[in-house]
Amino acid sequence: MTVANFQSNYDQVKDVLFGFALKLTHNQEDAKDLVQETAVRAYVNRDKFRVGTNFKGWATTIMRNLFINQYRKKKKRKHVNESLDNMLFAIENKNAVSNTGETNMAVENILGMLDEVGEKYSIPFLMFFNGYEYQEIAEQLDIPMGTVKSRLFFVRKKMKQKINANKI
Repeated sequence: MTVANFQSNYDQVKDVLFGFALKLTHNQEDAKDLVQETAVRAYVNRDKFRVGTNFKGWATTIMRNLFINQYRKKKKRKHVNESLDNMLFAIENKNAVSNTGETNMAVENILGMLDEVGEKYSIPFLMFFNGYEYQEIAEQLDIPMGTVKSRLFFVRKKMKQKINANKI
């Protein structure tokens, strides 16, 4: 499509596009911006338009897709209504002390539950938890790798049961 053909087709549908944009955005300024972005996008991609097809339909499809993409971008962005001074205080507050008491209590409870399972199962579990691989655990404890896997499975199952029982 030549530039002259594009301009002629665009002039014919310009008012329809503005009406459609107004319907989508419900705001006159946003509608003007959407029409302008649609015109630019359509002009850049005018070589993809097939002569003999519906120019108005093609242009409104471009507009609809632009609107949907903009809507999704706005939805993903998080808008902050707090003043910048409040945000800087939260970021730069070096006097704040983190409280790890709750985490420490949870770890103590889990270690206590692990002791209840017995050394036969807790030692391979702790080794695995600390980063050892199955083969390394098997070699260290001088047991087959299948036994290591079954003991780890058993400990996980028992720990889940104990943790779920303590949540009640």
